[in-house]
Amino acid sequence: MKIELTKEIIFRTARSGGKGGQNVNKVETMVEGYFSIRDSALLTAEEKAVLEKKLASRINADGTIQVRSQVHRTQLGNKAEVIRKLHALIEAGLKKEKRRVATKPSKASKERRMGQKKRQGEIKAGRRRVKGDE
Repeated sequence: MKIELTKEIIFRTARSGGKGGQNVNKVETMVEGYFSIRDSALLTAEEKAVLEKKLASRINADGTIQVRSQVHRTQLGNKAEVIRKLHALIEAGLKKEKRRVATKPSKASKERRMGQKKRQGEIKAGRRRVKGDE
């Protein structure tokens, strides 16, 4: 499921460190992307609720997710990276988790466990002092 979020992302640029040499000091290549879950027209009310719950640690008080990128030397590359990161975040948040199926240990695994416990007990019993040696 690919949602087209690009229209609702607010981009901000700033100077970034890293590669670029002297270019770093004069060109704003770092890109920050802000996506407001609450104000999104693309998401349903259910999806918004799920995202706000699952991505609670990534959302600020305004209900906005902030993502930044400064790995590329160009603003365009960083903008594409921000879009990719946001898509990945939203998709991961909307992905349904598989329910865990409860299982019981098999009879053979129980027997192996009990056998191991018995062997360990025998090893420890062998370390005790012998009765007639005091």
